[in-house]
Amino acid sequence: MGLNSNVELNWQEMLFQFLGGLGIFLFSIKYMGDGLQKAAGDRLRDILDRFTTNPFMGVLVGIVVTVLIQSSSGTTVIVVGLVSAGFMKLRQAIGVIMGANIGTTITAFIIGFDVGAYALPIMGLGAFLLFFFKNDKLKNLGEVIFGFGGLFLGLELMSGGMKPLSSLPAFLDMTVTMSEHSLLGVVVGTVFTLIVQSSSATVGILQGLYAENLIDLKGALPVLFGDNIGTTITAILAALGASVAARRAAATHVLFNVLGTIVFMILLVPFTAYISWLSGTLGLEPKMQIAFAHGTFNVANTIIQFPLIGMWAYIVTKIIPGEEVTIEFRPKHLDQSFIHQSPSIAIGQAKEEILRMGEYAVRGLNETYDYLKTSDKKHSETAYQLEDAINSLDRSITDYLVQISAESISAVESERHVILMETARDIERIGDHFENIIELIDYREAHRVVMTEGAMADLDEMFTLTIDTVRRSLEALDQHDAEVAREVAEKEDLIDKMERKFRKKHIQRLNEGECSAQAGIVFVDIVSNLERIGDHAVNIAEAILGRHV
Repeated sequence: MGLNSNVELNWQEMLFQFLGGLGIFLFSIKYMGDGLQKAAGDRLRDILDRFTTNPFMGVLVGIVVTVLIQSSSGTTVIVVGLVSAGFMKLRQAIGVIMGANIGTTITAFIIGFDVGAYALPIMGLGAFLLFFFKNDKLKNLGEVIFGFGGLFLGLELMSGGMKPLSSLPAFLDMTVTMSEHSLLGVVVGTVFTLIVQSSSATVGILQGLYAENLIDLKGALPVLFGDNIGTTITAILAALGASVAARRAAATHVLFNVLGTIVFMILLVPFTAYISWLSGTLGLEPKMQIAFAHGTFNVANTIIQFPLIGMWAYIVTKIIPGEEVTIEFRPKHLDQSFIHQSPSIAIGQAKEEILRMGEYAVRGLNETYDYLKTSDKKHSETAYQLEDAINSLDRSITDYLVQISAESISAVESERHVILMETARDIERIGDHFENIIELIDYREAHRVVMTEGAMADLDEMFTLTIDTVRRSLEALDQHDAEVAREVAEKEDLIDKMERKFRKKHIQRLNEGECSAQAGIVFVDIVSNLERIGDHAVNIAEAILGRHV
């Protein structure tokens, strides 16, 4: 009995130490990534937007962003989000995903430098910067240093937990089996990464096993390949329920890593010999051998498959049919050459871009309305992306109009210029208001707030009228039609009356106990935001009454 208790105690100690180390490792990776992201100015999406002009640039940007956030899955999720809203083309996304696979190998190289003995003082330095300085840059640096130290502390704990496995016959038999049956190693690596949701963690564990001689190189490499397949699950989860383009990007990630694994499994014997030769030539430590294998796999895989980007785009389009949603958030009409050559034409170009911005506002309102009715998150995600696109266009249009104002323009052009500046601001505010409504619907969902049938019918009526009013105000701007502008003013008056009427009905429902106080707050705030959207729509229309824009 005493012996059995001791064995159970050892198992418990091993398990607790391993799981605790894994938890600290995962937390530290995220914490270090958050610190790096903040230090980078939290403009990772802008980097992805601006510099992924072609697949090759996409690969470079994918490497940089993944190094910054310390997560290939995180980079891929950002890419899936951008592709989902049409901010990024599929070919660009494939390049970024390839780069993300290379960028994630940096963590394995960091782990390869065994500084576990200094983990605690490193964490202490990070904590000192976090708690004794108010400067944001120093605090961000503190997060990075603390996470860096925690990463090695977690590895040390995991390694300590795994050491007793060397005396366990069943584990030794399994590792021998994995060496003899390489496909089993791929399955183990894939499944473990699916569970842990971090290839960095599973590669770190593999480095620990290999360093403790618990697995040989021939058995370790298939596990490493499996880790790369397993990490694609995060992108798949992010793409579920998302747009067709997002699902295609996630599918490409899976196919890319699966094909790479097939190629390297075929070349497993020469690849194992290459890593052994490299290790002997460079005198690499065991952990660094796995890091070099990981890096070589992903770099070589990218080089092999880079010419196939067009083919992958074609294949996933056939596998996942359907039309892509497109949101071109970069300006289409703002030609810089017109500013100096013909400010009048430049003002016309700004107007065209504002109309595009207005179309996004109408689409955003429709997505928000669909979210209210269905509670389907894909509508809120699309609406948020549209609001981002509106903000981006607003900045570009405002900068363009400011440049025009520095030129010599006539009084009539000056008036048109002022109207367009005000119109851009009104459309941007419409985006802010439908974002507010999305947050209110999120609150409703999170707190399980139930709206009465009467309240939903009122919101349906007001939403429909508000969307139509915004659409007509843009028609008035586009066609400089005073009659349409007057119609918008009449509709806005109806919206104002509707708001007052619905508030009274809401109070009546509250008094009769038909709805809860929480439901009432959500209802009143949505109605209030719709009324404000109506105000901005009439501002657009009234600006052109008696003027030609």
